[in-house]
Formats: sequence, structure tokens, C-alpha cells
Amino acid sequence: MYTFDSRIRYSETDETGALSLLGVINYMQDCSTFQSEDIGLGVEYLEKKKRAWLLSSWRIVIDRYPVLGERIKIGTWATSSKGIYGYRDFVLMDQEGNYLVKAESVWFFCDTEKMIPVRVMPEDVEAYGEGEALDLGKAPRKIAVPENYEEETPVTIAVHHLDTNHHVNNAQYVDIAREAVTCTKKVKEIRVDYKKAAVLGEVLIPRVTKTGEDEWTIVLAGEDKEIRAVVWLKYEEA
Repeated sequence: MYTFDSRIRYSETDETGALSLLGVINYMQDCSTFQSEDIGLGVEYLEKKKRAWLLSSWRIVIDRYPVLGERIKIGTWATSSKGIYGYRDFVLMDQEGNYLVKAESVWFFCDTEKMIPVRVMPEDVEAYGEGEALDLGKAPRKIAVPENYEEETPVTIAVHHLDTNHHVNNAQYVDIAREAVTCTKKVKEIRVDYKKAAVLGEVLIPRVTKTGEDEWTIVLAGEDKEIRAVVWLKYEEA
């Protein structure tokens, strides 16, 4: 497992004084990026090869949000690769090694010139090694897209939503979805299916459906009606 240590900063907290949901996801993204950079397979290397790892889906289970000033360890490891896909897990831990957050993710390898998925070659993944996958329990393979929904305030994609791929950053879809739900309780579990990358200037329309007790599905669609991402949020029980 690749790890790095951090301490929760005030700028990363929400109104409760705990690490924000966006902060949780950013830590995981940073961890996998740091690993890639440290083994020589980082952003610059991939840009030269006209390749990128793009996130297809992930599931995040949050046991506890770390609070302001708390010291944490963030970890990640590849679990396997097959065809065009790579599989990667993440954890956030407290100083005693207790899991605060656990996540599993599926990525696909992309030719950024032709914008098509390409097969993962041994040299693309060997340096990462492989570890045992987490067991987060059963969950549907794909998030069901509800037929009935309420449209919430559209969001125009701005520069701050983008990453180095010039697409909306993975974490930003979740943040946009969370903002579209009126529930003020803490999110305890997240699932996301990424369908099509949104870019600068696009308008995303959140379609919100309450799909269960303390559960919401948010479909982020463009003005062309095409879905960019589907986000499922489960909040803490009342």
C-alpha cells in the first residue's frame, strides 16, 4: 500500500469542523496521483504517451469524518487490471490505523489523442504492484437511473471545476450532486458512475430523486439530455 500522512486543515473543513466530502475525495485522488508520480508514471509521463487513466466508477464508504487538526494517513493500492480496466482501492486512517473511509474504484485506460479506451499493457501497471481488494459488501454493479425526478438549479462548468485532462474533476461531480440535495445530514456512502466527461462552459442539470430512506440518486445531464454522471448518496440515519 502506498501512503502519505496529512493533518486536516481549516480550509478542508465544512461548517461542522470536519473534513468535507469534497476533501475526502480529493485526498484519495491526491494519493493515487502521488503514487503515480513517485514511480515515474505520472501526469507528464502519460501526457507524452497520449494516455490517461479515467475514472469509470467508484464506491466510497465513510465511517467517520476526521476533524480539524486531526492527523490522518491516506493509502491506496492497485488490486488488478484486465483489458482496458484498472482496479484500485483507497483508505483514510486515523493515527491508530483505524479505517475512517474505505473505497473501491474502476478506471479505464484512454488514448487521449483518439479519445478511445485502449488495452492496459504490462508496462502501464507493473510498477504499481497489486494488493488484496477490500470487501465493502454487495452493491449493484450500476446505479439505476430513475424515470421520475425533480430538476434542480443548473450548474455552468467553470475553470475551477476542471483538472489537467481539461474535463470536470471526478470530485466535482459529487460536490455538484451533493449541493442539489436539500438534506443537511452527513453522507455515509457514495457511488458514482461516470458516463461522459463534461467540459468548460457546459451546463449540467441535476435530476434529483429520493430513492430510499436517506438515499438520493442524482443524475447530472447536459442540456443535450445526455447523462454525464450518476451519483448515489446515502446519508446518516436520523
